[in-house]
Amino acid sequence: MNTQAPAMEWMENVTYDELEVGQSARLLRTVTLEDIQAFAAVSGDINPAHLNAEYADATMFHGVIAHGMLGAALISALFGTQFPGPGTIYLGQELKFTKPVRIGDTLTVVATVTEKDDEKKRVKMDCLVTNQKGEVVLKGEAKLMPPTQKVKVPTVHAPQIQLFDPEARLKDLLARAEPLPAVRCAVVHPCDEGSLTGAMDAARHGLIVPVLIGPEGRIRRAAEQAGINLDGVEIHAVEHSHAAAELAASMAASQEVEILMKGSLHTDELLKAVLAQPALRTGRRLSHVFRFDVPLYSKPLLITDAAINIRPTLQEKADIIQNAIDFARVLGTAVPKVAILSAVETVTPSIPSTLDAAALCKMADRGQITAAQLDGPLAFDNAISMDAVRIKGIASEVAGQADILAVPDLESGNMVAKQLEYLAGASGSGLVLGARVPIALTSRADGPQARVASCVLAVLSAHDRRQQQAANAWKQG
Repeated sequence: MNTQAPAMEWMENVTYDELEVGQSARLLRTVTLEDIQAFAAVSGDINPAHLNAEYADATMFHGVIAHGMLGAALISALFGTQFPGPGTIYLGQELKFTKPVRIGDTLTVVATVTEKDDEKKRVKMDCLVTNQKGEVVLKGEAKLMPPTQKVKVPTVHAPQIQLFDPEARLKDLLARAEPLPAVRCAVVHPCDEGSLTGAMDAARHGLIVPVLIGPEGRIRRAAEQAGINLDGVEIHAVEHSHAAAELAASMAASQEVEILMKGSLHTDELLKAVLAQPALRTGRRLSHVFRFDVPLYSKPLLITDAAINIRPTLQEKADIIQNAIDFARVLGTAVPKVAILSAVETVTPSIPSTLDAAALCKMADRGQITAAQLDGPLAFDNAISMDAVRIKGIASEVAGQADILAVPDLESGNMVAKQLEYLAGASGSGLVLGARVPIALTSRADGPQARVASCVLAVLSAHDRRQQQAANAWKQG
C-alpha cells in the first residue's frame, strides 16, 4: 500500500499496528539556493562547495552542491510529519550518498517498511532519494519506534528564515562601481581609526583616490593605530578641522576633487564650508539620503531627510524629494515611487505633515517635482507593506512598494533610520545631495562597510555628474 500525504492543516500519524511491510510514503522537494544557505546558517556548515560558486566551479562537481545531510533532513521530515508521523522516535540511520544534489533538483524521498518487530514495536525503513532524472542521490536504512497511539494534531508552520547577508549586498553594490575609474576624493579631517580606515578601504576597492586633509601628525597616528600604510597617499596638512573643511571645499570648487568625504569632524563644519563656496551651490537645498538594504523588504529603500534639515518647509521638502528622486535614478530606478510619510493616510488639518504631503503631490502633478510617482500622506506601514495596503483598501501605485520614504522632519526620519538599522538589521549608507559634488556623510558609529558603501554611492553620483556635464557640453558645442 502506498501512502501519499495530502496538503492539509492537520497531521495524522500511522501507528505501529497500522504499518505493513511494503507500505511506503513519499515527499517531494525542489532544492533552492535559499535552502542551501538556510541549512548552512542553521548547521554552521559553511563549506565553500555549498556557498562559493567560484570555488565550487573548480571542484570535481563543477558547481554548487547541496549539503549531503540536507537530503537526510528530508528523510527525517517525512518520518516526523507523515510516515509514521507525530510520535515517531528516530533510533538510527545508515546512509550512502551516491550523487550530488544541485540547485533546482527536485528530490523524491521514499520510505518503505521492510521489517516489523512486534515484540519491541519497532520497524526498519528502506530510504531512497532520487532526483528528477530518476537518479538515486541518497539511500539507506532507518530504524524507528513508531507511535502506538493514534493522534491528529494541527500543523505547526515553521518560522520563516530571512536570509540576509550584508557582505553579499555590499559586494553587489561594489559591483556597480567596479567598471568605473577611481575618483579623487577629499577625506576631511580623518583623524580617527574609523574614518581613516573607511577611506583607505574605499581606495583599496578602487573606488577613490584619497586626498587626506587635516593635521598630519594626528592622521599618521591614526594610521599607525589602525595598521595603515600611508606611503604614496596625498596629504594636505592643516592645523584643525575648520581649516580642513575650508580647504576641501575650495578644492571641490576648483574641481581638484570630485567627492567630499566626512572624517572626524562635525557635519555642520563641513557643510558650512561647502555653502561658503558659490561654485558648489546648485540653487537647491542640501539634503541627506540614507540607502538601506532591509532584510524584510524586496529592494533598496531610500530615506530622506534624516540628518540635515530639522523642520523643512514645504519648498525645502520639494527640494529634498527632488534630490532623492534624481539620486534614485542614478542608482537605476527609472521612475522612483515616493511615499510621503505621516502618521495617517488621510489629509487631516490638525496634522500639518498631511497637508504638506497633499501639497507635494499636487506640486508633482503640476511639474514642480519631476520624474517620479508621489503619493501621500501615507503611514509607514502603508508605504512598505502590501498587506497593510490591502487591509486598508488603499488604491495607489506607490503604497506598499515605495522606493523613497520622505519623512516629515529630521526627528522622525532619524528614528526610522536607526530602527531599521538596529532593530530590523538593515545595512545602510548615506550621501549629502544638492551640491555640485556628492558628500559621503557617515556617523562615528558607522563601521568600515557602511563607509565603503557610502563611497560607492558618491562614486556613482560623481560619474553621473560627469556624464551630465559631457552631455551639456556637447549640446552647447
